Amino acid sequence: MKARVMPDGRVSLPADLRKRHGLAQGGEVIVEDTGDAIVLRTLDQVVARAQALSRKLTAGKTDASVDAFLAERAQEAEAE
Repeated sequence: MKARVMPDGRVSLPADLRKRHGLAQGGEVIVEDTGDAIVLRTLDQVVARAQALSRKLTAGKTDASVDAFLAERAQEAEAE
């Protein structure tokens, strides 16, 4: 698909693309410069990627939960 960048930096995305990605009424996107490309992602897409990465990095690690972190901090506080 083709989009036009205006001299002031505004980008107009095609309507079907906006609709498909939940931006029909407008919204915010994250702009990523990958060095050789510019990538636009919706906030939902960024959150989903972060959650997937977190699951991958913490898979099988029972001490990697928020509850485990808080319990460890509580033990450290008691020890002080």
